Amino acid sequence: MKKFITLLTISFIWAADGPKIYISSDMEGVVGAVTGEQMGPSGFEYQQFREFMTAEVNAAIEGARSAGAGEILVADSHGNGQNLLIDKLPKDVKIVRSWPRPLDMVGGLDDSFDGIIFLGYHASSDNLTGVRAHTFSSGRLTSVKLNGMPVTEGAWNAAIAGELGVPVIMVSGDDAAVEEVSSLVGNVEGAVVKWALSFHSATTLQPDAAYDLIRDKAARAVKNIKKYKPYKVKNPVTVEMGFKNYRPVEILNYLSLFERTSSHTIRFSAKTMEEAAQIITFVLMYGGGSSTP
Repeated sequence: MKKFITLLTISFIWAADGPKIYISSDMEGVVGAVTGEQMGPSGFEYQQFREFMTAEVNAAIEGARSAGAGEILVADSHGNGQNLLIDKLPKDVKIVRSWPRPLDMVGGLDDSFDGIIFLGYHASSDNLTGVRAHTFSSGRLTSVKLNGMPVTEGAWNAAIAGELGVPVIMVSGDDAAVEEVSSLVGNVEGAVVKWALSFHSATTLQPDAAYDLIRDKAARAVKNIKKYKPYKVKNPVTVEMGFKNYRPVEILNYLSLFERTSSHTIRFSAKTMEEAAQIITFVLMYGGGSSTP
């Protein structure tokens, strides 16, 4: 028994000193998710899909830990930022919740992390396929371009992480989402849990099969973490945002930071990805007035 306890202690110390991993978890790319009925509190399947989302995160944690990962930070990065069932996550994991927060979907990320995992991600608004494909806001934006190239949330967050020297090591979601991130970021473990048929339809794995896949891919990603390279974009960056409504573009054009390039499009420049992320967070979240806690 003494020998067993000693080995357990050594194993714990080794894991605690292992690679520090960040997990950004979205919901549109979760196994089986296809419509708004799974995505928010008003949907009749939302509570069930909170369970699925949480289980996918736990599978990634289990896989990462089996390969020697140490500290893990999880960001709830969908909708209201309060989707994960935090009491069902390991007690030594910290969670980032709700909005607004610096760096948005990767809030809390810094250069101390060794790798980042994107779970439940979806394709961009410029993608012709992909379940619930959008970038940042399906209700407000038609496109987001970074240095002239349309980007998915995964590519955008990868660029933020890359600026901090943190590589993307794994992404999960539908086939379009995984392909879109992989094509830009390069070498990354991809876990395809469903195949898009349309904006609101997919052929999907069963949840348990998805968890097994995510667990395996996370383990491979952490085991081979040295081979992944940060995705870096050239600074300063130029960002273009296409809006569904003309009004935000008209108002933003009053500020010298923004250039109105069409009736529904604005452009701005930022010195770094961090600065660009803060600008977009302000544009999408500032509502004026005041609120009472």
